[in-house]
Amino acid sequence: MINLHHIFPFSIDMIACRGFIFTIFILNFVLACHLILLQPLVSASDGIPMKADDLLEKATQSIKVKRYSEALEDLNAAIEADSTLSEAYSHRANILRRLCRYKESEINYKKYLEHKPGNSAAEKELSQLHQARSALETASSLHDSGDLKRALEYVDKVVLVFSPACSKAKLLKVKLLLASKDYSGAIAETGYILKEDENDLDALLIRGRAYYYLADHDVAMRHYQKGLRLDPEHSELKKAYFGLKNLQKKTKSAETNVDKGKFRLAVEDYKAALALDPAHVAYNVHLHLGLCKVLVRLGRGKDALSSCTEALNIDEELLEALVQRGEAKLLTEDWEGAVEDLKTAAQKSPQDTSIREALMRAEKALKLSKRKDWYKILSVSKSASAAEIKRAYKKLALQWHPDKNAENREAAEEKFREIAAAYEVLGDEEKRVRYDRGEDEEGMGMGGGGGGGGGYGFGGFDPFGGGGQQYTFHFEGGFPGGDFGGFHY
Repeated sequence: MINLHHIFPFSIDMIACRGFIFTIFILNFVLACHLILLQPLVSASDGIPMKADDLLEKATQSIKVKRYSEALEDLNAAIEADSTLSEAYSHRANILRRLCRYKESEINYKKYLEHKPGNSAAEKELSQLHQARSALETASSLHDSGDLKRALEYVDKVVLVFSPACSKAKLLKVKLLLASKDYSGAIAETGYILKEDENDLDALLIRGRAYYYLADHDVAMRHYQKGLRLDPEHSELKKAYFGLKNLQKKTKSAETNVDKGKFRLAVEDYKAALALDPAHVAYNVHLHLGLCKVLVRLGRGKDALSSCTEALNIDEELLEALVQRGEAKLLTEDWEGAVEDLKTAAQKSPQDTSIREALMRAEKALKLSKRKDWYKILSVSKSASAAEIKRAYKKLALQWHPDKNAENREAAEEKFREIAAAYEVLGDEEKRVRYDRGEDEEGMGMGGGGGGGGGYGFGGFDPFGGGGQQYTFHFEGGFPGGDFGGFHY
């Protein structure tokens, strides 16, 4: 093999030398570029003023777009480079005030005033700092004491005016909105917070609760779940998440038991769901309605009335609750109340035939309630036999016969008329059937138990047993003697 080095030794050495020189040149060029690019950030005795000014300018641009963290880093570097740069202290104080880092901000304002004593703008901003700090402390105390309206005024009109980037004040505001039941406001404000930091756990929790209290449970659950993915041990998020899961479970169980006809179990489930969060009115209105409907089906009118009224107290326009309360009032024999509720419901929904039918039932029940209860007058049950009715009539007729009540004759005569009229209806099988159907008494040929000429005639029946003869009890001019004090037959 031919050794080229032996043939061209000088040429090869020159090539190697040139390559080495070229490599050195490239390395020096790269190093020079780095030095040029990094020059503003590299300390140099003759470059400090320019470097600090550049950092100040860079911070100013960051402040304009509200990139406060970057601005603070540049201001810190500028002050480290030139501790006499007064404008850096002013900018830093302003940013820290906006972020409600009041102690640090105050130090920087005072440092600036050392360089610029009597500067009115700085003194004004320092005064605003003191106002904002005091207002934030006051708002926190008012929140703790329950004076939500005044606390919100302090936050909105003072703190966030002078410290618009104060995360503590923003969080306090959304807590106040939530406690004030301004759920839409809380959602809007937490939206701004999460736009700045989508992983803010407090904002996720409060926003989830706001959706929860608007009964938008699916969206609330998504917020709780996102928060728990970020921090699985967050106690408040866990409490909110499992509380909602339990509420959904109880509600589902109640609805399932209703579908299966297990009404008593459904009642217990509805009550358990309502007990979980009495403040959750947007959802509890439906639980109260569900409970009311089940209680109506069980015939528990008094309890149903209470549940329906609870639903209407939350939402007075809830038509179904109004109808169900009408049905509950029918069960409790509040006929007039039932008619009132069902008539209102019918006016709200004139095309609903089921409401009209319920109203007709209520009106009929009210009409029937205004007629005399012949069963009650004779002190017998509605299932009493004809023989029981006759015995009751005999007993009462003897008890209230005017001859036996001389000292209270007028009242006895009135009572005696009632007893006779009751027996005239209930002692006649056909009239009794028609009465039980709710027919008008005028259509039965009722004489009210009275005869003509001031006496009391009872045609067609023998109250004391006999051969179908007619008996007349004469009240005019006294009662002639006889075994029953004036009964003539």
